Amino acid sequence: MRSLVIGLIGCALLLAPTASFAAGSCSNGKSSDSAMWYSILHPGLGEWYLRDWGSFDNAPQKKFWLGFIPFYGWPGYLQVKSARDAKRCNWNDHL
Repeated sequence: MRSLVIGLIGCALLLAPTASFAAGSCSNGKSSDSAMWYSILHPGLGEWYLRDWGSFDNAPQKKFWLGFIPFYGWPGYLQVKSARDAKRCNWNDHL
């Protein structure tokens, strides 16, 4: 039992640095995880977050407006596409 606990602690210590690298950040210092969750909330919000919010022109217009169409925008294809782009720190409006 004692060796099992020591083994689990050892594995946790070896994997801890990997977990911190998994939480990525983009070149502008923004969190890619936060951007992904914003895009899950509504398509285009994650990319807008990566562009420092600002004016509405910074938001990807196609993703944002088409995101209101049920099952295409939210929940659906655009939600997943936007979350993937935001997680990779990409800002584009390609559908």
